[in-house]
Amino acid sequence: MRRTWTIIGVRDVPGSFKWYQSLFGLPEAAPAHDYFGQVLDSDGTVLLCLHAWGAHEHPSLTSPDHAQPGNGLLLFFRVDDFDTALIRARALVARLEDEPHRNPNTETMEFSLRDRDGYYVTISALSRSPTADHGPTHAENHA
Repeated sequence: MRRTWTIIGVRDVPGSFKWYQSLFGLPEAAPAHDYFGQVLDSDGTVLLCLHAWGAHEHPSLTSPDHAQPGNGLLLFFRVDDFDTALIRARALVARLEDEPHRNPNTETMEFSLRDRDGYYVTISALSRSPTADHGPTHAENHA
């Protein structure tokens, strides 16, 4: 099996580390270093690596001032607890970038938000749910 390790530049590794752990419902833990941390799934799979801007002179991670963070990058995560992930996401941000909706290509529910550094993050349900309605007016329709 081969896996990729997506690494993004962030201003505050411990703060972003905690933010992603909250988003994914993972137990809170500290990153290995102040300049680098791996957000791990419960089975040890690396979900995302966080790297401090300017640490270790990596050419593409020198500074967020050279490019807009996330330009050309979409962080797309498939989760098996979509409804709970949506609740956690709403607690982390003032507003979602894209409210929950069914993606016509994957036929799964998804929503999007921005992380602490401005990266665009999409959360998608791992499997289809034919009756799910997570739109912003769902509660209003049943009031």
